[in-house]
Amino acid sequence: MPQTVKGDPASFTATEAVRRIHDGRLRPEALMDAYLDHIASRDPSVRAFAHFDPAQARAAAASARPGPLHGIPVGAKDVLDTADMPSQYGSPIWAGWQPRADSAPVAWARKAGAVVLGKTVTTEFATRKPGPTMNPANPAHTPGGSSSGSAAGVGAGLFPLAYGTQTAGSVIRPAAYCGAVGYKPTYGLISRIGMKIMSDSLDTIGVIARTVADCALFAGAVSGRDLGDPDTKPEATPRIGVCQSPTWDTAAPETRALLARVADALGRAGASVSRRELPASFDALVEAHPIVMNSESARALGWELANHADQLSEGLRERLGFGLNQPQSALEHAYAVFEATQRAFPDAMDGLDVLVTPAAPGEAPKGLEWTGDPAFNFIWTSLHVPCVTVPAGTGPNGLPLGIQIVGRRGDDRAVLAWARWVEAAIA
Repeated sequence: MPQTVKGDPASFTATEAVRRIHDGRLRPEALMDAYLDHIASRDPSVRAFAHFDPAQARAAAASARPGPLHGIPVGAKDVLDTADMPSQYGSPIWAGWQPRADSAPVAWARKAGAVVLGKTVTTEFATRKPGPTMNPANPAHTPGGSSSGSAAGVGAGLFPLAYGTQTAGSVIRPAAYCGAVGYKPTYGLISRIGMKIMSDSLDTIGVIARTVADCALFAGAVSGRDLGDPDTKPEATPRIGVCQSPTWDTAAPETRALLARVADALGRAGASVSRRELPASFDALVEAHPIVMNSESARALGWELANHADQLSEGLRERLGFGLNQPQSALEHAYAVFEATQRAFPDAMDGLDVLVTPAAPGEAPKGLEWTGDPAFNFIWTSLHVPCVTVPAGTGPNGLPLGIQIVGRRGDDRAVLAWARWVEAAIA
């Protein structure tokens, strides 16, 4: 006989839903039905999916494997190949393309028992032209990008977990705009095999969820890493550096006020709080990042440029042209900046556990033709370090704001734990 579950199963965190499924108090099918109801009511005003088949989702839930993600619905950004769903990369060039195999992130999610619910909208090749997705807090505003459908879907309650990818700010910024938690791991923690890679030096697969603990659960299950339980209360309080970063001039008034308010709250909660800015040498990343990103992306899209350039958006063609026109000396210098700043970053954090910095310049911009500025993200992506954004209230127009927690490369478990501490301190 079907078990009865009190409350809406779609309101559970992924961590709680897994616990209930493991204990026999919730069936994967019941969890899926609850999310399908949410999708039917909310997705017409969000448009998170590039591909979605309710019958396929129900069948997948019924056959989900036991494991750390048993029965949990997952949205897969449409730059990750799926063997049973189209992979179109946000481009008409690849309309209807059906890969033969799952990408590694999708394969490992399924191996862990997750149910891939559908493919989520991405901007064109996770770079330029936005798709149709709208911000769940206000459909007149962007959800951010390029992980637009993943962030909006979690924010709207269409699924509890989703994959995103980040080359500049494409996990952290949309998660912040949509009131979700976003986790960009240390570069390479989650395998990129089977992803439509654009910038080999930058592209990082991350996750978006409702809670920090859910991010740790999901990323740990698919990467084979022990990322701990961020809900466990630490024995000490953190040493936090409040970092405006080299792009502070882009911060909107609400973000300037937010960072000051967060710093005060962290101090009241017992953290050792100090101001910590990156050395002046890190300013070179402002020019180095777009050179590397666009040069590598142009090389990655060689086939598309050679055969279907007319189906690339004008904005993307312009950026690819910028990348191709970079002299070898400029690209070599940009790589040297990456190497030098990555090597110097541990010293820049000396005496601290984490940095706290804005997740975005402000609220999600109005309109759907632009996904926002990654000014507060690309530096950390270039440094290959782990970042987490947690919800931090709302701005002047009632749209979500986020605050970003940054740590040392490879120190993901601690960064997740301190992100949870920060989230609780500012609640």
